[in-house]
Amino acid sequence: MIEKWMIKNPGVNIRNLSEECDISKFTANLCANRGLKDKKSIDKFLKADIKDLYDGFLMKDSLKGVEIIKNAIMSRKKIVIYGDYDCDGVISTFILYKALTRCGALVSYYIPDREQEGYGMNSDRIVKLKEQGYDVILTCDNGISAFEQVKLAVKLGFQVVVTDHHDIPYVEEEGAKVFKIPNAQAVINPKQSQCEYPFKNLCGAGIALKFSICLYERLGINKEEAYEFLEYAAIGTVCDVVDLLDENRIIVKNGLMMLNNTKNLGLKALIKETGIENKKITAYHLGFIIGPEINATGRLESANLALELLLSETTEEAETLAKRLHELNVERQLLTTESVNELEVIIEHEKMYQEKIILVYNPNIHESIAGIAAGRIKEKYNLPTIVLTKGKDMPKGSGRSIDGYNMFEELSKGKHLMVKFGGHPMAAGLSLQEENIHLLRMLLIENCKLTSEDLIPKVRIDASIPLNNITYELINEIEKFEPFGKGNPTPLFAVKDIRLNRVWFIGKEKNIIRMRCKIPNSDLFIEAISFDKGEEFKKLIIKEYGEDILNEIIDKSFCNISLDFTFYPSINEYNGFKNIQLIIKNLRLA
Repeated sequence: MIEKWMIKNPGVNIRNLSEECDISKFTANLCANRGLKDKKSIDKFLKADIKDLYDGFLMKDSLKGVEIIKNAIMSRKKIVIYGDYDCDGVISTFILYKALTRCGALVSYYIPDREQEGYGMNSDRIVKLKEQGYDVILTCDNGISAFEQVKLAVKLGFQVVVTDHHDIPYVEEEGAKVFKIPNAQAVINPKQSQCEYPFKNLCGAGIALKFSICLYERLGINKEEAYEFLEYAAIGTVCDVVDLLDENRIIVKNGLMMLNNTKNLGLKALIKETGIENKKITAYHLGFIIGPEINATGRLESANLALELLLSETTEEAETLAKRLHELNVERQLLTTESVNELEVIIEHEKMYQEKIILVYNPNIHESIAGIAAGRIKEKYNLPTIVLTKGKDMPKGSGRSIDGYNMFEELSKGKHLMVKFGGHPMAAGLSLQEENIHLLRMLLIENCKLTSEDLIPKVRIDASIPLNNITYELINEIEKFEPFGKGNPTPLFAVKDIRLNRVWFIGKEKNIIRMRCKIPNSDLFIEAISFDKGEEFKKLIIKEYGEDILNEIIDKSFCNISLDFTFYPSINEYNGFKNIQLIIKNLRLA
């Protein structure tokens, strides 16, 4: 796929910013590229101090919601936390359950079954909860679009406190957006236009954390006790793929420090089961190892398993549950590979990739895999992708988007064709009758305003850096920007016309490339590795030089080829030796 490489232009005087903040020009440039363009925001970003967390009572309805829960605790009313089955929902439920338990509440939790009930509040379940004697519903990571369910709950006599972070639903009246919220006694969501909270991008677990801090304050408990939930909120924040800036950065940076010394028996067992014991836990491990293990329970069995893991009181119980989570995630990985392969056959056969949005239906796909599959297909074709499968009552699925395409807003234009939908600009979930699938596809394609330029993958580069400038000191400077993730991506650098002296194809599939690169104007070399560009590199060599040259490189490992590439510098430690190694992300022939 053709890529467009672009060096970021932050639009500020880097030298002046460097002097004003007493930081190097290199650090100033990385800050500016992340939208940090004054001393106050840069200091806050680099320090990521817990003391800079905002006052949770600034959220609209926060005081009202906390008072409802406080009064319920004092009057011994039964409270149920209504959570969600994804990682953020599980973590949010855990935080609120532990916080309310600490406050002496009569509290339980309920997480819906993905296949039987789907996302969010369920009317039949609300009736059952009332029959079980519950008085108060506290939602987390859901509820903002549960109009009918909240109306029913209030009618049945529930007090309802909604805590959610998803986009506020709206209807169009005379061409204008009119935002709607459910008629709960308190609706806590910083995305409400009337909400004065300074940071709008908390995930469900982040809001649960802030709610817990506020509740502790109102009940006279030292709010710093609630900081124990930072390590859990960090997991939810990374796994829900919200921007790791501002308050989210504070949560994740401090949460990771706590996670590396966690006392939670369930997390310790899961870390051991996944083979990352004795390693420094980073945002990568949360997003690609721990998070998927938690998510797999809600996808294939019951999210209660993950919650029970976190609540484990004995090592034996924790290890048993961690083993089960790992088994489910392995099963999920196999299902995902099979599902993506099946979907790609349909997409290629029907040439869906020729349109500017892919909407593909395969009733055989496990519905829990739809979102992951949509993400994989989106990455392959660089197109907004919606994957639908056969649900319990009707087709349902998930979508994943690209920059420049607000999936939530575009789906809103077809809400008359759907029974249910929700989400945000980069991801959405939906359900609809089978006869409306083709109509929705056509509507989305006809309304799509993406241009050919929009569909070219953009590689955004922080700076061009000569190889002889890559030092251990520079890598230490980069590490100040961790944790990396959405909104704060791993810094990406670029070099041109670098001569390769040696190339080795390694790994089980021989698709990992290890290279020895000559540092220009010197007799020195630097090591580089690419974990996913092996096949692409082979195709480039065959196209430019022929298959004989490629075979010669494979056989002898010697070559005399020049590349442009983007990279991230790292420190490689092996058998007690340490050296600088470049992680190559994109490459092309010079």
